[in-house]
Amino acid sequence: MQSVKTNHTQKESVFSRKTISNGVRPNFNEEKKLWKRGYKYVVGLDEAGRGCLAAPVVAAAVIVRSKLKSQRSKSQFKSQIFKEVKDSKQLSSKKREELCKLVTKNPLIEWGIGKVSEKVIDKINILEATKLAMKKAIEKLKKKPDFLIIDGNFKIDLPILQKSIIKGDEKVFSCATASIIAKVTRDRIMRKYHKKYPQYGFDRHKGYGTKLHLKMLKKYGPCKIHRKSFGPVKRLLTKKT
Repeated sequence: MQSVKTNHTQKESVFSRKTISNGVRPNFNEEKKLWKRGYKYVVGLDEAGRGCLAAPVVAAAVIVRSKLKSQRSKSQFKSQIFKEVKDSKQLSSKKREELCKLVTKNPLIEWGIGKVSEKVIDKINILEATKLAMKKAIEKLKKKPDFLIIDGNFKIDLPILQKSIIKGDEKVFSCATASIIAKVTRDRIMRKYHKKYPQYGFDRHKGYGTKLHLKMLKKYGPCKIHRKSFGPVKRLLTKKT
């Protein structure tokens, strides 16, 4: 890709050194490197529900604008969103919901959601389903990405330059934001499933293999949204045959 001239002066950019954390929370170091190289639409990707025993895996794609048009929007972005966005696992459910509302309504952030059902997960395996969910999330974006930052140690089969970062949701702001959106979206899905299958306690464990979930799974057996290819579910189904 040819280098594109950029005009990211400290005055225009919300991402000046003063706003960069020292490893305490996610920052814009990765995005800044790419912006300086001329990549305009850098996308951060993360998923939620990869390790669950039931329901879909959900991915989110996030683009943060590299420049701001006004001092007012700059100050708005630098306040609560920048200070509080973290890997979703480090936040309470209440704080995730609060931040999700802030980031999804913020004009400086563009985002997309991708979901892959438990049936597809059973057919193609969870890693491929995660990649597919990320592809779907990217397709929902209005802007066409020119670089992807992926939380994890894998790549996506797309003709877009990309970088995989282990624990990217703890280090990269756009990935951390994606982790919040993906987690909140999936938790809402699981609360809806709880109304349909209340005996499993999906509103509490969200489909993860907790003691409660395994106990209820053993007591009632798998339901339609359980992932049949996952160990604990597969073993129960094998015993029945």
